[in-house]
Amino acid sequence: MRSVPFAAAAAAVAAVTAAATPAAGAVAAGPHGLGGDIDAILADPRLAGAGVGVAVRDARTGRTLYERGADRPLVPASNQKLQTLAAALDALGPRYRFRTTVASGPRSGGRVHGDLYLKGTGDPTLLPRDYRRLAGAVAAAGIRRVEGRLVADDTHFDDRRLGDGWEADDEQYAYAAQVSALTLSPDRDLHAGAVRVDVAATRPGAPVRVALRPPTRYLTVDNRARTGRPGTRSTLSVTRPRGTTVIRVTGRYPAGGPALRRLRSVHEPALYAAAVFRAALRAHGVRVDGATVRGRTPADARPVAVRSSVPLARLAVPYMKLSNNTIAEILVKAMGRERKGVGSWPAGLSVTRRRLGRLGVDASRLTLADGSGLSRANRTTPRQLTELLLRVRGEPWFPAFARSLPVAGHPHPWVGGTLASRMRHSPAAGNVRAKTGTLTGVTALSGYVRGRGGRPLVFSIVLNGYRARSAPKDIEDRIAIRLAGGPLLSRAARTAAPQTGRECSWTAAC
Repeated sequence: MRSVPFAAAAAAVAAVTAAATPAAGAVAAGPHGLGGDIDAILADPRLAGAGVGVAVRDARTGRTLYERGADRPLVPASNQKLQTLAAALDALGPRYRFRTTVASGPRSGGRVHGDLYLKGTGDPTLLPRDYRRLAGAVAAAGIRRVEGRLVADDTHFDDRRLGDGWEADDEQYAYAAQVSALTLSPDRDLHAGAVRVDVAATRPGAPVRVALRPPTRYLTVDNRARTGRPGTRSTLSVTRPRGTTVIRVTGRYPAGGPALRRLRSVHEPALYAAAVFRAALRAHGVRVDGATVRGRTPADARPVAVRSSVPLARLAVPYMKLSNNTIAEILVKAMGRERKGVGSWPAGLSVTRRRLGRLGVDASRLTLADGSGLSRANRTTPRQLTELLLRVRGEPWFPAFARSLPVAGHPHPWVGGTLASRMRHSPAAGNVRAKTGTLTGVTALSGYVRGRGGRPLVFSIVLNGYRARSAPKDIEDRIAIRLAGGPLLSRAARTAAPQTGRECSWTAAC
């Protein structure tokens, strides 16, 4: 899908917020009432023996309208991001910004007599053009030669790159990218710590054409793939062997096939970002004599350039709409650094737990292993999720929280997000604002919906261990449509929904 700049996305979010009106239909209508209708939906044979948790509450009074397994600890998948965002908005504030700094040792006459430092604090919004602008600022400061090294400083966070319980097979994919305080996103969907691999067919029998975006010498392309005859089946594979900086392309891709784009994570994002910055320095006429290394910026280094990210309130939109795992983990470590002086998962999750407690959530019922929900060690309950959704409505930063949620059936990628293709042409379209969640064997949907007369509801649906090869998103959709005042749909009346085993917002991420 096409990505859009922050300004355009903000305008689209504002437009859909203004246009959202209460859906027609009464919440409690139907021959069996709300409880009977949801029971009928949950009688789906795919849920036989599954861990089912559902809670529906009146958003104004907090009164429970429906519960099943609401206190059952379940794997929330990306519904974990609701808790992470609420904690981050509370702990860091909606105006919080990440800063990236270029500093130098002593300099004179256009020369730096020592090292040049590139220090990050976790900014996931840095694009290749931002590193070009930083390099331009270095050149504009009159620097033409660095006699020392280029030091990539990612010490704002610890050097633990992957979360607890993350599967080794996922490491090469953008949704499980390594977490670093100094990183780079190849696109405006902010896949921090990843590189885009473009593959195009040539002529039958010849190697395919492979290009990296951004172009970088940090990664080596091992192209073993060939172009097949037109109309033949593609067997193309793009991988990054674990612990390497190699992008390996194998298989065959038919001549005449459309160009392919894949995203793959990189090993050691700080060195990747520094390599792109070094190339930008070279393009601006700045020579660095020494090697590129990881290190720490000394206290007496002289600032040369600074770049600040958009505020957290705006970053929350791509984070939640596109279900961006890396941003979630960056926020966790940022909370740890800002509130406890340590940019680590243990410190950040401790802050998350404490902030959720301040918001009225019983944190003793939570198991927090990461911020994104990628780990299967996470546990929460639908009651806890609805309690959070209720409590945040009274916070000053709630408008930013609400704007970040995907909107059912809205085609704009930074509005509909992971709900763009779901519940279209139903009372839930443009009405349901909710966070999706998907892991193999796990699906979840929690958020807000309005019924007749604008009655606001909060709901949480978490399903674990269902009997289906693909996620039964239609069950969630049928409940949400029912809450929006729609009819009790049969299983056959499904709405479009992604069916991947991981929550990859865009195909290229997988």
